[in-house]
Amino acid sequence: MTPIISVEELAAALAGPNPPVLLDVRWKLGGPPGVVAYRAGHLPGAVFVDLDRDLAGPPGPGGRHPLPAPEAFQAAMRRCGVRDQADVVVYDEADSTAAARAWWLLRYFGHERVRVLDGGYRAWVAAGQPVETHEPQPAPGDFTARPGHLPVLDADDVPDFTRDGVLLDARAAERYRGEVEPVDPVAGHIPEAVSAPTLENVRPDGRFRDPAELRARFAALGVTPDTPVGAYCGSGVTAAHEVLALRLAGYEAALYPGSWSHWITDPNRPVAKGEE
Repeated sequence: MTPIISVEELAAALAGPNPPVLLDVRWKLGGPPGVVAYRAGHLPGAVFVDLDRDLAGPPGPGGRHPLPAPEAFQAAMRRCGVRDQADVVVYDEADSTAAARAWWLLRYFGHERVRVLDGGYRAWVAAGQPVETHEPQPAPGDFTARPGHLPVLDADDVPDFTRDGVLLDARAAERYRGEVEPVDPVAGHIPEAVSAPTLENVRPDGRFRDPAELRARFAALGVTPDTPVGAYCGSGVTAAHEVLALRLAGYEAALYPGSWSHWITDPNRPVAKGEE
């Protein structure tokens, strides 16, 4: 199953005998809350998922968006009607940077039939597809969270990983260089990491670039079929988008869930600034 689905494919699936569960994951760093946009209009039958509450554990030593506990994530997904054997489609406003977090978590916790709507809500509306404001109350799902189905990195893994592989920094280039840091108390990046802003994986309309374009992009950053590759960002959200783009390009990448917000909790960990 490809990790993304087009508007046309989703519309056909929703009209079929076994429609997928739809999760609305609209979210933006610094707000406003995604539920505001959801209540103004969403795909028919979609259930809102709060990224801060449902797709992350409490902020703290593990970072701003640490992985949720398996039982907490399982409960959230069951509340949304997610079932082990049913397809799931997740979407956000347009560029999949938030939806990819839901995709990654569902895959990490063992759900094999999850896809991201390419272009998100904006593409759905632009295609003239229907929206609604009714908030559905789905029947409880039976999803069972079984962690460990996708590779992860921890801070202790990073030094060896950067010697043997490529660690991509998915944040904006100016944050990587340490010129600005609007969220975390320390600016800069993990030494030896490569700047790879995740928004360069998509076109201006939010849809992903073609796999050949993505392969060329990652090749220019040092990624090869024989190179271990990982990704991090500020708190593990947009890095999931990088992992998704790498998957589209044909690479299996590890995610550092705690990312920069976890790395800097230990003052003994090195910090780099500027270009590598």
